[in-house]
Amino acid sequence: MSDEDITLTAGDAEVTVQPGNGGRVGGLRIGGVELLRQGERFGCFPMVPWCGRIRDGRFLDGAQVRQMPLNAPPHAIHGTVRDGAWRTARTSTDEAVLTYELVAPWPHPGRVTQIVALSEDALTLSMSVETYESSFPAQLGWHPWFNRNLGGEDVRLDFEPAWQEERGEDHLPTGNRLDPKPGPWDDCFGMPGGVEATLTWPGQLELKVTSREEWVVVYDEQREAVCVEPQTGPPDGLNTMPHLVTPLEPLEASTTWSWRRL
Repeated sequence: MSDEDITLTAGDAEVTVQPGNGGRVGGLRIGGVELLRQGERFGCFPMVPWCGRIRDGRFLDGAQVRQMPLNAPPHAIHGTVRDGAWRTARTSTDEAVLTYELVAPWPHPGRVTQIVALSEDALTLSMSVETYESSFPAQLGWHPWFNRNLGGEDVRLDFEPAWQEERGEDHLPTGNRLDPKPGPWDDCFGMPGGVEATLTWPGQLELKVTSREEWVVVYDEQREAVCVEPQTGPPDGLNTMPHLVTPLEPLEASTTWSWRRL
């Protein structure tokens, strides 16, 4: 099937899925109001096969050191799949299934599958990474850009992490865990019971971001948007907390955004 944009609908919710633009969700409209920052690099993109930054773009793959392109010098950031075209496996009124074959610069063949499922009051994103041949370390996650303002008051973000990863001058975790500090943030937090964060646009809408994963990066240093990014490990996790994808054990994760009007 083609990689043209897909529109999903359920009730008064409408989602645009963009296979040809990194497999991202390009828009989420509820009652005609757009919740995601618009633009080619925004919306909500999948982060695969790693999330956040890799220190100096290098990670240990078995006994071999791999070098990724430094697309956020001096580091590599947010994986490779957001720069490629995905394929549409199947669609219905309220669901799309996309696939992406891992290619260079990633050194291992593999397949990423993403399911975008819409209901009247929720959007669920599910993703898996599988390998046909050699095992490799990987991470996955999502990077949504929620509009800070929907035409009224600015959004309020509420979440209760167990800790905050100390951020070094290079923007990577130092390995120390801190009591959570007030924002603004470009920081990783631990939520051992699963990610749960609530975005409230006063008098308009409340949206909850949930995931069974234990890690979330929050980025709200931009004026236009607030990012709440559930992921399977911390930044530089290919080095510090690698999850091995094997032919028998894919890496799987999901996140749900549920909303209600205020």
